[in-house]
Amino acid sequence: MSPVDSPNPRQNVTFPSNGSTAHGYLALPESGRGPGVVVIQEWWGLTDHIADVANRLAAEGFVALAPDLYGGATTHDSDEAGELMGKLPVGDAATDLGGAVDFLLAHEAVTSSKVGAVGFCMGGGFVLVLAAQQGDKIGAAVPFYGVLKEDYPSFASLTAPLLGHFGETDQMADPDAVRALAERIERESGVTPQFHIYPAGHAFFNDENHMGTYDPEQARLAWDRTLEFLRAHLG
Repeated sequence: MSPVDSPNPRQNVTFPSNGSTAHGYLALPESGRGPGVVVIQEWWGLTDHIADVANRLAAEGFVALAPDLYGGATTHDSDEAGELMGKLPVGDAATDLGGAVDFLLAHEAVTSSKVGAVGFCMGGGFVLVLAAQQGDKIGAAVPFYGVLKEDYPSFASLTAPLLGHFGETDQMADPDAVRALAERIERESGVTPQFHIYPAGHAFFNDENHMGTYDPEQARLAWDRTLEFLRAHLG
């Protein structure tokens, strides 16, 4: 993550990360204080939808930070999104996201001793990588239909409770792959994931509906479960 000449208009905060300066969108609760949560974007970038997720978390009492992994770029074109994701090194991005974790833990508004991580599609994959990299700094991890462009690194250092949301007709993360991922996580880390499979497709939570798979009923259920999970583990 590096400074950009024309920042994404959703960027409202900067923070040090991986020897450079990162941009992101920070949403504060009405009370001004609350547990910290990192919100990790889909392959579309730091879009209105991701900013809205941060705002919704803030409305529920959380301090939510959505880092901008693309340095200001956003798209609604699948081919372009694939190119942007393909140019983003998984290890480097997760290390940069570690800067967001440290930023929240040091922020005066954050009341939790650990932070949560919630991510979607590409960001869901990064949630798992971040939880493995950051260990005890992550107190709750929630991937929505998480995918990576490459195999996951070791989960040996992962300690956070995991709640996952996946669609049964999702060809990018089909139920067999999800079960295999859950088994691998438990085998390597000892953490037993709570992975839910919904009667829905990929990106069923995204109400911008770029893929035509938005399902408001399943999205509401996944959201309610997410809020309950974050409150239980972050306070």
